[in-house]
Parts: sequence; structure tokens; C-alpha cells
Amino acid sequence: MSTPFAHGLVIGKFYPPHSGHHFLIRSAADSCARVTVVVMAARHESIPLAERVAWIREHWADQPQVAVVGIVDDLPVDYDSPELWDGHVALMRQALATGRHETAVDAVFSSEPYGTELAHRFDAAPVLLDLGRTTFAVSGTKVRADPVAHWDEIEPPVRAWLTRRIVVLGAESTGTTTLSRDLATALRTRGGAHALTRWVPEYGRELTVLKLARARALAAPDRPAPGVAELDWDDGDFETVAHRQNRLEQDAARTGGPVLVCDTDALATTVWQERYRGRTTAPVRDLAAALPPRARYLLTTHHDVPFDDDGLRDGEHLRPWMTTRFREVLTASGVEWVEVSGDRRTRLDCALAAVDRVLGEGWGLADPLG
Repeated sequence: MSTPFAHGLVIGKFYPPHSGHHFLIRSAADSCARVTVVVMAARHESIPLAERVAWIREHWADQPQVAVVGIVDDLPVDYDSPELWDGHVALMRQALATGRHETAVDAVFSSEPYGTELAHRFDAAPVLLDLGRTTFAVSGTKVRADPVAHWDEIEPPVRAWLTRRIVVLGAESTGTTTLSRDLATALRTRGGAHALTRWVPEYGRELTVLKLARARALAAPDRPAPGVAELDWDDGDFETVAHRQNRLEQDAARTGGPVLVCDTDALATTVWQERYRGRTTAPVRDLAAALPPRARYLLTTHHDVPFDDDGLRDGEHLRPWMTTRFREVLTASGVEWVEVSGDRRTRLDCALAAVDRVLGEGWGLADPLG
């Protein structure tokens, strides 16, 4: 494909990036030897500049001719103000100077009417695409107002940032896995973007299976096979659990729907470490502190669920203590949480009501400067 231009410029807030933005960048990449994308974000906006830059860089990582740079722009927008035009363009030139391409551009790609004036100020050709938004009927305003309706227009890292995370936790054999699976299944039946709802399993259970298998493989043949109560847990095990749980969650958030259902998380790991080790350690607390925002926690209680010894459990006598400890930790976290009890259907109804409240609250993204 021919590239009639040497250096193309694409500017925008990318708040957040969506398919229309990538159409612009793709058009520039197909038409220019080099492209610079300038991301301009105001400080009061809800999505940090660094996140937007990283998301676009990830998408275009296999196109070395595309450079992505960012700059803070707290100036209001007024297309009738020459002074504000001068201010915005000065910031764009400053951003260009930080990129790996030359500062001179010969084409400006835009899907906004202001693209003509912007190109004039760079002494460049205005390439105006899809002004009527008929090719990509999406905008940052629409995505911010209703991410669910435009879920298919945003890329995996943006989805992960916007995903509303629901975490189910509780003591041993209190129905956390049953409830979290039921909740994810019920959300999928709603269709649309919710059909993509992912469920994140508990890595600690996986590690328990592995530790038990290793212990039995190493046991003396003339001794009884060790059970879960004989397993040794050290602090490194809980660091591994928290790290792997975080990774599983983030991977699922990138490929799932607007709600992610998690069967435990790293905050719960701090309680499990306390249960087995008598205290939590800084590495595990740090992994819990680094978690993306939780939309809601759902705490399952032990009152309505008989203890089921499935061969991987040994803490029936500790369930009341763990339930109390989870209440204390959740309250201290500052995140909203709901305690669920009753039979299976009642618990699911309570969980669905909590999710609907979360979705009804919206995303609360600040409006850009006008």
C-alpha cells in the first residue's frame, strides 16, 4: 500500500479509546510512513493519562511506525478562541517533541470538524474521516455514558479497567464456589455483553490439590497416605496464591463482560494466611492493596450450609471465627459488601440484586473539559 504522507498526526482524549479511534490510527498508519498519536488528558478526568497511553501502545505494539505519546491538557475547549487554539496546539507540539518521530507533520487525521483548522495550524493536509459516524457509530461520550452498550467497541485492556468486579468470599464450605458459579451463569443468560461474563476460580484450592498430591507421592509406602490436615503451609505459599489469584483475575477481566465474578481474591488470602500462619505478611498485604477496585464483596455465612468434608477441608471448627474475621476485614477495606445467607436460590437472588445495584450506579466517569 502506498504511503502518500511522511508523518501523520492523530490527536484526541481517547477517553476511553474505542474502535473509532483505532480506525483513525489505522487509516493514518496505512497512509503515512510514520504516525504520532498524541493523547491529551485533563487531570480531573477519571481515567489517568498513563493508562490511556499504555492501552493504545499495547494495541499498536506490532506497528513500529506508530508512536504514542501523552500530555496533560487542562485547557478548556473553545473553537472560537484563538488563544485557546494556540494553547492546545502548543501542547501538541510539546508532545510531538517527546516522541521518536520528527515534530513536523504533513497530514492530520481526524473525525471531527476541527480537523481542518488543526491541519491548517500544522501546515498539513486535513484527512477527515467518518465525520457523520456512520462507519463507526461510537464516541467517547457514548462509551462513558453506557459502557455495557458499547462493550464490543473497546479493547481488552479498556474492558479490564471498566469491568465491575464482584468478589465472593467466606470460610470453608460456606458455598462461595456454588454462589459465584451460579451468579456468573445467571449473568450470562442475560445475553448481550453479559454473555461474556467470566468466572475466576480459587487458585488456593488448586494449590491444595497439588500440595496433597506431592505429599502423597513422597510419603513412605508403609505409612498411611497424608491428608489435608498434615500439609505444611508457609508464607511463600500464600504469596503464590495471592499473585496467581491476581493474575487469573486480570486475565479474565480482559476477555470477559462488564461484570467479573471472582471466587475469592487476594484480600481473602490475607485472612487465610492469618488462619494458617497466625498473621499476615507484607508481601501478601501488598498484593491485596494492589487490587483493582472492587465493585462489591459478597460474604457467604456458615449458618445455613452444613460442613462438607470433600477431602480438601479441615476447618469446620474455625468457620465462625473466619466469618467474623472476614466481616472485620471487609469493613476496614472501605468497599461495600453484602452478607448473604439462606438457601441457594435466596443467595443467588441477593447476589443478583447486588450486581444490579452496582450496574445502576453507573461508572461515574467525569465529563471532559468543555
